[in-house]
Amino acid sequence: MTEPSPRTLLIAGATRRGRGRRPVNPPLERASTLLSDRARDMRDDSLGPVYGLEGTSAARELAATLAQLEGARWTGLVPSGLAAVTVPLLALTRPGDEVLTTDAVYGPTRRFLSRYMAGRGVTARFHAPAASTEAIVAMMDERTRVLLVEQPASLTFEMVDLSALCAEARVRGIKVVVDNSWAAGLASRPLTLGADVSVQAVSKYAAGHSDLLMGAVSVADGADQAAVSNTIEDLGWHVSPDDAWLALRGLRTLPLRMAEQARSALVVAEWLRARAEVSRVLYPPLPDDAGHRIWQRDYRGAAALMGVVMHGGSTEAAHALLDGLSLFGLGYSWGGFESLITHETDQMALRHHPPALEGELLRLHIGLEDPMDLIADLEIGLGRWRALQDSNLRPSA
Repeated sequence: MTEPSPRTLLIAGATRRGRGRRPVNPPLERASTLLSDRARDMRDDSLGPVYGLEGTSAARELAATLAQLEGARWTGLVPSGLAAVTVPLLALTRPGDEVLTTDAVYGPTRRFLSRYMAGRGVTARFHAPAASTEAIVAMMDERTRVLLVEQPASLTFEMVDLSALCAEARVRGIKVVVDNSWAAGLASRPLTLGADVSVQAVSKYAAGHSDLLMGAVSVADGADQAAVSNTIEDLGWHVSPDDAWLALRGLRTLPLRMAEQARSALVVAEWLRARAEVSRVLYPPLPDDAGHRIWQRDYRGAAALMGVVMHGGSTEAAHALLDGLSLFGLGYSWGGFESLITHETDQMALRHHPPALEGELLRLHIGLEDPMDLIADLEIGLGRWRALQDSNLRPSA
């Protein structure tokens, strides 16, 4: 029998036979202390966890399901998406090593590299987000220990040729860690393209309801599993059993939610692309996007997260647009059921290679609302943008 689709895999674990009469979902177990019947059993891992820090039923089932989804040997759970990135960086580097990553890297990841890791002897270098495979490879040297890839990159959504980079990194003994949050392990499996570690913010699409924080670290081989699991253990990271239970429940419906949101996102993206106020929509599923060829080759779907570059404008105009919306929430996250919008132009100042943007940069996440209603909402916001632009162009009396 061929391997079932991810959509089936996410359900099949719940209905697997051979475990007797039971609920569909694992029981919610809140526990720090776990009791044994006999003294000799107290340290016997084969009987299950010996302490609550190791995770109870929901966390174990969630980790196993995510591992299956990512095509991983093993998956570990940590308290946030940021922790999912920082744990493998800590596990796979030593003082004197270097991490090479995109200049478009997620802001808190940049902060961790520049503040925490730099203070402990691990340096970071940042390649241009749109750099070619050859240009990125040319930056690798004897100190480079980890290539950290965001696919696509934060805020400006550049794509790299991951399989080609993984092949080049492997011959140089460089580990490749991929932030796979945009694809949620469903639209893309970096481990099958040659990556060593795939991380994702479970807070986003996997949980899907904007009500918990969690991250997952999935690894391809035993040596990396030992390094990552030991780091999680040594740091004392743990996820709440309640959060693990909620994330597992959300994960079951991930394919349906993600596909529906991606369909709506494409409708909104195409509408925005035709607007006079908009210069570009940064969204790899669009045929004219610079990363479309790689997305089409390596992805089985898409997130509903995109960037929008306006024609000119100002912070005042961007805020007027955002404040005129009633269906889009103003909040820093994505992957939930709700639509969100943020103004991101100021983030470009953190980059060593700031992009040439024609105007203000917005980020949109499209939720499960009717896309026609979202478009009507954006029409109102764009009207406020135009009104402010027009007033700024009028000569003063």
